[in-house]
Amino acid sequence: MKQIILLILTLALAATGCQNEKQDSNATSLEVYADSLFQASIDSAQIAGASILVFQKDKMLLNKSYGYASLELAAPIPSNGIFDIGSVTKQFTAAAILKLVETGKLSLNDDFTKYLEFDTKGRKITIAQLLDHTSGLAQSPTGKDEFTQMTFDEFPHKLTVQLVEPKEFLHEPGEALIYNNVAFVFLGLIIEKVSGQPYEAYLKETFFDPLGMHSTSFGSNSKVVKNKVNGYNYDPNGLQQMDYLNYYIPYSAGSLVSSNEDLLIWTRALHNGKVLSEPMYQSMISPSKLNDGTPVSYAKGLVNFSNYGYKEISHGGAIAGFSSFVQYYPDDDLYIITLVNTIGPKKTGRFFGYEITWKLLDKKEYEQATLDIDTNAIQGIYTGQTRGGKDSDGKQAIEIKSIENGITRQVMGEEKIDTLKVYVGNNTWMDGNDKIIIENNKYRVDKIYNYYILKKDNK
Repeated sequence: MKQIILLILTLALAATGCQNEKQDSNATSLEVYADSLFQASIDSAQIAGASILVFQKDKMLLNKSYGYASLELAAPIPSNGIFDIGSVTKQFTAAAILKLVETGKLSLNDDFTKYLEFDTKGRKITIAQLLDHTSGLAQSPTGKDEFTQMTFDEFPHKLTVQLVEPKEFLHEPGEALIYNNVAFVFLGLIIEKVSGQPYEAYLKETFFDPLGMHSTSFGSNSKVVKNKVNGYNYDPNGLQQMDYLNYYIPYSAGSLVSSNEDLLIWTRALHNGKVLSEPMYQSMISPSKLNDGTPVSYAKGLVNFSNYGYKEISHGGAIAGFSSFVQYYPDDDLYIITLVNTIGPKKTGRFFGYEITWKLLDKKEYEQATLDIDTNAIQGIYTGQTRGGKDSDGKQAIEIKSIENGITRQVMGEEKIDTLKVYVGNNTWMDGNDKIIIENNKYRVDKIYNYYILKKDNK
């Protein structure tokens, strides 16, 4: 009997050992892949350095830094290095607004001019529409003179209001979704007005200190911050130092600095009920709809969409010298945080983040459907407002042509012609994760961070 028990224990230990070896092997495989991925970009001078953190089901799978915090001093990225995080800031601004809603100090349905003096020319724009980029507010700065003026102004975040007010709206509130930094600058000013505190002080008192986020703060050009890394811009002739940045220009749209470990603290707290009440959390992660009922993918400071079969709640950031990406996959309890101290030839934070994602998850490609429409009927030129449109007024024109078993798309003024190959039915094509719907003389595209509606030119 003792021999049988001993044999069972031996087999159980052996099985456990094999399982642990498999887990260790998987972790090592991920690290080896990440090492190769980042080192290749460092060796080719596409990035100066980076930090990657992967956390799943209460286990740290990877937390590693690569390359240099200072190319000039050949100083490596330190453990828990601090990077500018750009538009990842927006989720902190959104959470701050929702915290004020939670305490009854404002409402998402309030017209924002209740708190900020601004001539909307008769339009009502709600706090919610500032949060989800559907306000239609003009962008700023839009020219060299404006940028220079803001760079050397003592309060450029307040100057933004004056610069934007006379400009034409991009679209009527709620008719489209065009990513808008100005709206988030306005939200920061509203936070200050309602809370009675500077934006950065409110975030520190409300979120950073209670959560123990000691590496997160408002960016500064003068303050000495331990473990803060330098930023660089990619150039074919070699990496260049980042341009000077007045942090009060991006302000509440992109001014924060943080580390991957602090961002893990934040992301886990946010998505596990430690930051907001359940109703406010659901409001933050739930995209609304345009005026015509069209669903979008941008919620409030976060995008929420199906990424090749996986629910993803995330946000990226790009600012002078830095690129960042914070991803959360709720169904897989997976967190991936990527910080890069370079603006590169591609969206570097997002590029590395997704390379790691698809090493861990089985990417499910969109299924091709049988083409069941007459593509000749949708040929033509479609024009409308986009972010960074080619025309002087910010509009963009796209030509659609019918080919055998599909269509091509060309942005007017560009030589490149794309063939839209993945038809999924209902007049809809997928281009990566971009969803393109062409019907009723309209070209609609859900680009996750934007939703454009271009109308057919019937002349």
